[in-house]
Amino acid sequence: MVYLDNAATTGQKPPTVRRAVADALINFSANPGRSGHAFAQRAGEMVYKTREKTAKFFGAETGEVIFTQNCTHSINMAIKGSLMRGDHVIISSMEHNAVIRPIHTLKNNEIINYDIAQVIHGDDDATVRSFERLINEKTRMIICVHGSNVTGEILPIKRIGEICKKRNITFVVDAAQTAGIIPIDCKESGIDFLCIAPHKGLYSPMGLGVLIARKPVLRTITEGGTGSYSNLLVQPEDLPDRLESGTINLPGIAGLSAGIDFIKNTGIERIYKHETELCNMLADLLKKDSNFTLYGTIEKTGFFAPVVSFNLEGFTSMEVADFLSKDGVAVRAGLHCSPLAHQSIGTLESGTVRVSPSFFNTKSDIYALSHALNSIKKRKNIRKNY
Repeated sequence: MVYLDNAATTGQKPPTVRRAVADALINFSANPGRSGHAFAQRAGEMVYKTREKTAKFFGAETGEVIFTQNCTHSINMAIKGSLMRGDHVIISSMEHNAVIRPIHTLKNNEIINYDIAQVIHGDDDATVRSFERLINEKTRMIICVHGSNVTGEILPIKRIGEICKKRNITFVVDAAQTAGIIPIDCKESGIDFLCIAPHKGLYSPMGLGVLIARKPVLRTITEGGTGSYSNLLVQPEDLPDRLESGTINLPGIAGLSAGIDFIKNTGIERIYKHETELCNMLADLLKKDSNFTLYGTIEKTGFFAPVVSFNLEGFTSMEVADFLSKDGVAVRAGLHCSPLAHQSIGTLESGTVRVSPSFFNTKSDIYALSHALNSIKKRKNIRKNY
């Protein structure tokens, strides 16, 4: 199977990550921070070192790194832990349901109001103005995706972060599609909460998220045992304990540590260059054929998260993905949990076929996809004749 659905989760993990996870299950199989014996202490040291390594990788402090269930959990923590009744929020028109659903729920419960800033594809100046235009005296938070999981559009987070800093607005960034592929520095970009999906660009196993919290979280959304201040009936105030109730995903954290090492040793620029070259290769092949419609910023700006979305005339996106699967190629089709993005590019009814290569894919994989797509086109002619 040619796996080209890495925007959902990286299909191939580096050997070092696989070994680190196995080693954690064998040699670190103890609950960190919960016991005084040597196994637990060793596990705790590994978790701390990974927290420290993650902080340095993203321009943060060690105590600001919170290990969560997944990126969606991180986003919910940032949103529900920070907003107050009467607050106003601005989100972008490219947001994933991980952002829009908790925000919309808070609005339905008459706790907050929100507006949607239109992302003007290929025009950062216009996009920044879209956010600025919506700010009012009650605006407490701006949330935006760093890179769209549908089009690959990269939002100008440094410029948006500057606006937030000047206006004392909390800035939340969803980096699910970019962390590990495009450099991110929380301090330089003015990011208060960075939400990360390590099982994508950082190569860890699924079931682990990271929240970098550079501002206090007013309320918790989960309470329980932290291994600290156990005599209290309330959550500790100190981070990371305040936001890490219950047992954390130690094998996943070990995988994250090895994943960061892999990226640093390989070079994040090299990873990005390889993945975008494969995307450009596919885009060039599809643009030569009028049967395909391409969506996104590939041909406009040349700077995008490594995903390619398209449709094939005469077939639904789900049909194309199904045919490709039968031919041994794995892609994703539909709305990709991002209806706002599809509304923005006019594909809310149809969805798109999404191809997302990783560092471990090759040009041969793109040629295999192209060959399979040509086979699907022949089915269109059969349909016409029939």
